[in-house]
Amino acid sequence: MELVCPAGSLPALKAAIDNGADWVYLGLRDNTNARNFAGLNFDDESLAWGVAYAHERGRRLVMTVNTYPQAATWKRWTDALERAEALGVYAVIAADPGLMRHAAREHPKLELHLSVQSSATSHEAIAFYHERFGVKRAVLPRVLSLAQVEHVVKNTPVEIEVFGFGGLCVMVEGRCMLSAYACGDSPNTLGACSPPRAVRWQETASGLESRLNGVLIDRYAKGERAAYPTLCKGRFAAAGATYYAIEEPASLNTLELLPQFRDMGVAAVKIEGRQRSPAYVAQVTKVWRAAIDAAEREGARYMPRREWMAVLDRHAEGSQHTLGAFSRPWK
Repeated sequence: MELVCPAGSLPALKAAIDNGADWVYLGLRDNTNARNFAGLNFDDESLAWGVAYAHERGRRLVMTVNTYPQAATWKRWTDALERAEALGVYAVIAADPGLMRHAAREHPKLELHLSVQSSATSHEAIAFYHERFGVKRAVLPRVLSLAQVEHVVKNTPVEIEVFGFGGLCVMVEGRCMLSAYACGDSPNTLGACSPPRAVRWQETASGLESRLNGVLIDRYAKGERAAYPTLCKGRFAAAGATYYAIEEPASLNTLELLPQFRDMGVAAVKIEGRQRSPAYVAQVTKVWRAAIDAAEREGARYMPRREWMAVLDRHAEGSQHTLGAFSRPWK
């Protein structure tokens, strides 16, 4: 299995490669990618440097062009494909079928990966993109059980990539309406589900409040750790109680599932976090490189090491881990 790691900056890219990533995924400094934040991502100069650094070490870069272009801004997305090919990026991750058709016709040298934003949860859906656009790899949404992942892998020639660690998404990925409702912009065209322009913090007599375009997301007591406000991870009053009514903050962590991923033929494990620091990228990549190598080497004897879990604990949302939809004990 290959290890696919995030980079929101050159230091993060270097950290990923130096600590064992096979692939590094990144985006440009605009809304053609789903992590469109100020101070994040790559211009042409930094991308060219990153491509050279990866090539010299036998690693590959894949560029996210995974938001949905609109009629008035179509050229920005096609220009992104041209820049990727001109600068030597190996592959692009795309979600929009029209953009994939353009990539297949105009940039056949770019390997095409199907974004999680496409919400392709069946081998039939993946076959559609493979047959029409030549998609080589598909990133599965974080809503499938292990049995469902195995069924997809066994019924498609397309390489399958699954998320292994990092943020979860309880929405149908690529179809989120919560942020669009609150902010008036779809995160799938704007490139951010909680755009900084809409985020407000305010000290009140009741505690520190976080709001998204005026909507109260959370209220923190003195000394309580505050998180960046997203609607799905807010605490809300519901049925007479105030709690995480939609999703409790926790990080997906599938370290224990690596033997199952390997046995069912998963091609790659992906680490979430292009918005995270180079230190996060370095530490998490190092752990996952060691774990994948150990799983390949030890087979059925493989067990996650205590020291690996301790490192990942420090980077988990709410200091909690979950197997997410991969584990459904009631089935």
